[in-house]
Amino acid sequence: MDDLSRKLAAIVVADIVGFSRLMEADESGTMTQLKALREGLIDPMIAEHRGRIVKTTGDGMLAEFASVTDAVQSCVEIQQEMAERNESVPADRRIEFRVGINLGEIIIEGDDIYGTGVNVAARLESISEPGGICISSSVYDQIRTILSLGYEDMGEQSVKNISAPVHSFAVRLDGQAEAEKAGAPAPPVAARGNKPTIAVLPFENMSGDVDQEYFADGMTEDIMTALSKSRWLLVCARNSTFVYKGQSVDIRQVAKDLGAEFVLEGSVRKAGNRVRITTQLIDAADGNHLWAERYDRELDDIFAVQDEITATIAARIEPELGAAERERVHRKSSQNLDAWDTYHLALSLMYQYTKDGNNEAERLFRRAIEIAPDFAAAHAGVAYTTFLRTVYFGAEVNDDTLNAALDEAKAAVVLDDKDAMSYFILGRIHLIRREYDLSISALRNAIDLNPCLATAHCGLGDSLSYSGRMAEAIPQFEEAIRLSPHDPRKWAFLFYGSFALMSLERYDEAIEWAAKAITVPNATFWAHAQLVAVLSRAGRVQDAKETAENLLRQEPEFSSGRFASQVLFYHQDPAQIDRYRETLRAAGLPS
Repeated sequence: MDDLSRKLAAIVVADIVGFSRLMEADESGTMTQLKALREGLIDPMIAEHRGRIVKTTGDGMLAEFASVTDAVQSCVEIQQEMAERNESVPADRRIEFRVGINLGEIIIEGDDIYGTGVNVAARLESISEPGGICISSSVYDQIRTILSLGYEDMGEQSVKNISAPVHSFAVRLDGQAEAEKAGAPAPPVAARGNKPTIAVLPFENMSGDVDQEYFADGMTEDIMTALSKSRWLLVCARNSTFVYKGQSVDIRQVAKDLGAEFVLEGSVRKAGNRVRITTQLIDAADGNHLWAERYDRELDDIFAVQDEITATIAARIEPELGAAERERVHRKSSQNLDAWDTYHLALSLMYQYTKDGNNEAERLFRRAIEIAPDFAAAHAGVAYTTFLRTVYFGAEVNDDTLNAALDEAKAAVVLDDKDAMSYFILGRIHLIRREYDLSISALRNAIDLNPCLATAHCGLGDSLSYSGRMAEAIPQFEEAIRLSPHDPRKWAFLFYGSFALMSLERYDEAIEWAAKAITVPNATFWAHAQLVAVLSRAGRVQDAKETAENLLRQEPEFSSGRFASQVLFYHQDPAQIDRYRETLRAAGLPS
């Protein structure tokens, strides 16, 4: 039996993001700023919550608390205050902390502490988002019913030097402090700018026919699109709500996870030429049903039903809005259901992100246009399948293909100049044509029309990055991740962000982004290749070679030259292709 002194404690480990970069840019200013933060914010806040700073390093800190609640509360308030202070600071000069919190046993030696409990907290800190907090499941279990916060389940995380995976949660911070001061539950994360936020859950297919699944999904997406056109309402990203498809869910927990004040759920039953749609609007704060309705309609009335649903939601959520603000959202797509049916079947295939699915989707989009030539979304769909085929499926690029794709994208915008997705696709087509200014302009239009369109923020970041405006690109990738944290394409947001950070020689951050990209469940080998590249560029040769070996096991036919050309063929600087290829080759990947 040893004579070491042990106890259970809440352990906090914090570290400054990009500290070496900040010191290199302005050593004196960084140290002055850090000292002011310690004296004016961090030390007093920890003391106020009965914590003890065990030790500090140049860029980090270790603290212990007797109470898990005190530990989390102090870190939440510090991070919120830091976010406010950073609003007026240029992005490349901000001091941002990552924080990891664990509840575990510690070993006490004088004024110092150590042990597995401390090690786990340190690893949690390393996977936290900049400005964020990552907690272990032991912490989550203690605080989830005490602190009104949002929690994103990050699942089991394999962390360095810890044999067993650590079940981790990200704490979501926005809006929490003011609600607690008022003694009320925290407002949802996404409720920004005093606009109400709604999550539209995937409508349930009640037809008894799995082949009609796309029909229910299409109804959901159309209602989301209609709602997102409103200037007064924020709509949760499609890819974040569709993770709940087919699940039995706790509405209030879903709302907290997504940062929504209201949830719309429903079902669709299609039989012959008739459809029954049931919907209910729920107030997430108390779980009460604000409104429920059932619609039995002929199929050719379906667009009127959608308009009726969106208008009713508008009236229920913001009753004080004037009549003009509550006018129904009108779509300009064809009122022909055959075209609508064909379009949504194509969309479901395109979302598979496979070569065969993409080809069949294009065929069906074109069929929808044959039925209804003025169907704007179908024209946009044709253009986007060209983009996907070119960028992700290695199709040969030629002027005729690109010109045809541009014609389709322009037609979509002309037919419906209020559709954000059409502008997004137009921006992507301009990018692969290397028309950078036009691409950026179209993507900014998409975001103006729908600020919640996460994929448009990623697209804008991509265009800024490949046109050489790397520093401007990073906030767009961050916004995409914030808007759609459960997005199946989150790996791409992280991939492109990592490339931009690598180009800025912010290697530590670029490595973190790429490392997170490969943990997204459906991440492609692209994410692994980017991690190889940035590790190699940062001089971490052995780590790069080990990652390269993992990549080759996943993708035996990988070629550095082909991959670099595929990823960067539309980059403004062609020399980047050669440099990227050589970076991959230096890590041992074949030419």
